[in-house]
This record gives sequence, structure tokens and C-alpha cells, in this order.
Amino acid sequence: MDLPPPALELPRLAVGGPGGVMARGWGQRMLPEEVAVSLTYDRAAYAVMMATPLDLEDFGLGFSLAEGVVGEAAELTAIEVLPVELGIELRMTLAEAAAGRTVERRRRMAGPVGCGLCGIESLEEALRPLPPVAATVEVCAADVLAMVSALTSAQRLNHSTRAVHAAGFWRPGRGLIAVREDVGRHNALDKLAGALAHAGERAADGVVVISSRVSIEMVQKAVLMGAGILVAVSAPTALAVRAAASAALTLVAIARDDGFEVFSEPRRIRA
Repeated sequence: MDLPPPALELPRLAVGGPGGVMARGWGQRMLPEEVAVSLTYDRAAYAVMMATPLDLEDFGLGFSLAEGVVGEAAELTAIEVLPVELGIELRMTLAEAAAGRTVERRRRMAGPVGCGLCGIESLEEALRPLPPVAATVEVCAADVLAMVSALTSAQRLNHSTRAVHAAGFWRPGRGLIAVREDVGRHNALDKLAGALAHAGERAADGVVVISSRVSIEMVQKAVLMGAGILVAVSAPTALAVRAAASAALTLVAIARDDGFEVFSEPRRIRA
């Protein structure tokens, strides 16, 4: 059984036109696929997430790091992507130390696309204190504008579907070195975290840039990655700003071609 494609063309009836004339016409539209992905550890079910069937090895590692199932990439000893009748099984094998932690934290989730807090059982866990960010990376205003433009250009799946989010990693002097896309913004960020871990890149050495709004979960994931700067094209929530400030994360949002706004720790944005 093969993996489903990340996007496919489907027929649609287009209605509309210039000058208020309601023309009708049949054609094709490229749409992103979403698939139920079962994340299992040592053959035991842990979570079910709806995701785009692309870069799933990165998704598995990034999700595992964000969940605290593993503390480093080496604790995930194997990742298999297995198409099954109702979706995809992401079958992961843990080192012995990580396997013990999973027994304590195991939960089952059946969440909507990009659900960031599905299955969390307590407010304390959902709003857990974040460790302070130690990253010393700094960028200038022109860098921020450049990375937002680069992310837009690099969203290949979104160019054809106009329906997926992206998360990218930008390094001073090197530019945008990694981009991951998914129908879920949280999934895209998990995929990016996994890609960086697989490549041996430290999030503290660059900037995480995302195509979506900034909710509390996006701040939590960026901080746990070790990023010092998070840049987003849309606005943050008030809770996300408070969380970023408490962790000393530089939060830049509403970043467009003509400017941006800094909501916390502006010291990392040089004049």
C-alpha cells in the first residue's frame, strides 16, 4: 500500500466574475490531503492526529520532542511510516529510558486538524511554566522582512493549494535553511522541530518563522525547541504574548512586507 499524495486535483464549480456577472464554470482545484496519522511507541497507541502526509519522519520526531516523550533525537531509535486501511501508522521505537517515561505520560488523542492541546487533562499541564530561553541570536529589521518573504516563496505546497501552513528556520548569514508544511500549523512546527533535530541544527542559532497566528501552543513549542526568536505573519493572542515574555522569547508578529510588531524581548531585534 502506497502513501497518499500530499495534494490532489478535484473538480469544482466556480461561480463569480468581474462586474457582478455571476459566471459559472467547471474546472480543477488542487487541494491538500489530510490523513489520520496514528502515532505509536513500541506498538502502543499514543495519539491520532490529522496531518498532511508529507515529511512524517520529521513530524514523528518533532512531536515526540514537544510531548516530552524523548529528550533528544537519539532516544527515538526507529521511525516507520506504514500506510494502513484508515490512514497511516507512524510506528516509533524508543530507547529504554524514554520507554519508561512514555508509560507515565501516555494518553490518547483524536483531535481536529492542528489541535495543539488535545487530550491535555489539567489546566496545570496545559499552562505549564516554560523554561527561560537562553538563545543570544540577534537579527535586524531587514532580516525579519527577508525571512518572511523567503518563507512565502518557499511554500511549494501552499502555492498549489492555498490551504496549508508553513514553519521555517532562518539562520543569520545563511538564510532560510528548512521549511515544513502541513494543514495544521502545530503539525508544521512539529515537523520543523524534527527536521532540525535530524539535521543536528540548534533552534537557538536562528529564527523560527511561521505563516500562521501565534497561539499559546506555538509559543510553547518554540520555547521547548530552544528558539530565541519567533516570527509570525499574523497576530498573537494575549496569552501567547504573556507566555513569550515569561520565557524571555522574542515574539515578532504581524510581519509583512512593509513592517512588523515586536511584543516581547525586543533586545534581540537590532536597530
